[in-house]
Amino acid sequence: MLHRFPALRELVERLKRRLGAGKTDGCRPPWDPGLGCGECGGFLCQPVSLLCGHTFCKECVERRRGAAARRWGTVGTAAAAATTLPGTAGDACSLCPGARMAPSRLRINVLLSHLLAKGFPEQVRAARLRHEGNVLCKEGRLQAALEKYDQALRLAPSDHLLYCNRSQINSTLKCYEEALQDAKIACELQPYWAKGHVRKGHVLNILGKTDEAFREFLLCLVLQGENEKAKSEAPKVDLDQENRKDQNVANCDPSGKPLLSQEGSLDENGDVASPVETNPGKERPPNNKRQAEVAAGSDLPPKIAKMDQSDEQEEPNAENGIAFDYVNPSDMECALCMRLFYEPVTTPCGHTFCLRCLERCLDHNPQCPLCKDNLLECLAMKKLCKTVVIEELIAKYLPAELAERKKLNEEEMAEFSNLNKNVPIFVCTMAYPTVPCPLHIFEPCYRLMVRRCMETGTRQFGMCIRDPVKGFADYGCILEIRNMEVFGDGRSVVDSIGKRRFKVLQHGKCDGYNTADIEYIEDKKVYGEASEYLTILHSAVYDQAHTWFNTLKSSLRVRIIHHFGPMPAKEPDPQVNPNGPAWCWWILAVLPLENKAQLPFLAMTSLKARLKGIRSILTFLFLTQRK
Repeated sequence: MLHRFPALRELVERLKRRLGAGKTDGCRPPWDPGLGCGECGGFLCQPVSLLCGHTFCKECVERRRGAAARRWGTVGTAAAAATTLPGTAGDACSLCPGARMAPSRLRINVLLSHLLAKGFPEQVRAARLRHEGNVLCKEGRLQAALEKYDQALRLAPSDHLLYCNRSQINSTLKCYEEALQDAKIACELQPYWAKGHVRKGHVLNILGKTDEAFREFLLCLVLQGENEKAKSEAPKVDLDQENRKDQNVANCDPSGKPLLSQEGSLDENGDVASPVETNPGKERPPNNKRQAEVAAGSDLPPKIAKMDQSDEQEEPNAENGIAFDYVNPSDMECALCMRLFYEPVTTPCGHTFCLRCLERCLDHNPQCPLCKDNLLECLAMKKLCKTVVIEELIAKYLPAELAERKKLNEEEMAEFSNLNKNVPIFVCTMAYPTVPCPLHIFEPCYRLMVRRCMETGTRQFGMCIRDPVKGFADYGCILEIRNMEVFGDGRSVVDSIGKRRFKVLQHGKCDGYNTADIEYIEDKKVYGEASEYLTILHSAVYDQAHTWFNTLKSSLRVRIIHHFGPMPAKEPDPQVNPNGPAWCWWILAVLPLENKAQLPFLAMTSLKARLKGIRSILTFLFLTQRK
């Protein structure tokens, strides 16, 4: 359409940049903005929380899926779209598109539904009536649908969706003046809502007011450039290009002059002005001073600039029906930890838990702790997303309780991040400083342990071999996680490397895995003649180890290098590292020794004794090979 008028196309692009790249339906609901649907802008009706954390009306998600199914030629209902079109636009969140975020089955958010019914019974009832009216409209029972919308408007007189829907029915019934009036009110209530301007433009076009209809479609394209209805309706507007060639294009030129100053233009508060007063709310006095400031300081048409200023309106308050005094801490209590939700996550089945509580449950069983529904979708995500609306409600209406909950969580994280007391211990195999140690994590307790190491930022844990009496050995090595790959079923492969050696002072347990109070150990340095002898011994044993490794079969050497990496080079000063030369630990990991035989080397604080021990083992292996 806009290619017919280059000046209009330039204006649309300029206005888009002014309003903000990608900004579309910036609705300002009369209730708390967090309780509005990000798709339709109306009060949440049957709220469904997507895997990305955003919440929409169930009907809106189903409609989006149905539209995707039609675009892709899928035969069947919205449910078919969910199963046959994974990853398409129908499954993507309209607020964070790009990935499949809608669960395969849509379940109502139990907690949010309860809160809405408790605090906003009239809005909930109006939303249900609107939904019933929509069903009647699809069935062709227009008068019955009209009655439903009228009933809903008596409960929610500021719901722009109701006016828009009623406008559509009146238009179908050829009651165009009533349809136009309802469309105007919808645009007044939500000046950023593109669909309202499409509805208004459609009625204006039927009434022969093509100039005003064209302006509404232009506004819609500014607000939502990809609006299919605006694209399809706009070409139907019968514009006399010869008459409009100079005059109207000049009116639309981005020179700071009004876009058009006729009926239906945006007033200084961002609403649609009309000679007929249809606003069901309070009348707002004009702000001429503000209008003058905008006109003087902007190169945009004033009425579009005013839309941008509507973001500066005051936050909703109790007079608008927002009274969240009914939100008690007990309403926001996790069923697993019995504490206030911290980083709340809603499952595909509609239940809400703390993020960490749910992760711990999924470590053991991929089922909802309350209804036992399958949660494999959550595991496949690898990272659970917080439910935005619930987190915002807690922050806004329970700030003191949230601050206390955060403090408790910080204390727990500080305890987990201590690398001297209650250090997590993985009881599995021998680990050495500087030597890679790949791990396959599948047990629930170790899933939790590794996740905590990542969350605290330490990325470290202790590795010890098993002890039949104490549970694990008195000496071990700290491992640092370099990389972690999580599978769809919750298992993970951890790429770790040894850092420091430690001695266990006290054994303990925490949430199913072992812990220990530890002290770190280092090699004792020597000086003078002892240092000179150590350097000579170090070179001799290194050469012996290098020779032994080269005598191994080629295939075996390849496997060793693939697992542990190549043999480290000899260091000029064997005492430069507090844990001794890296090649010593590498050769100990490679030598065919049992864990019990390797453990004493880890506990040694004398490099001389360690080198002599390695030399004895290598000598024995050479003798064995000759025999």
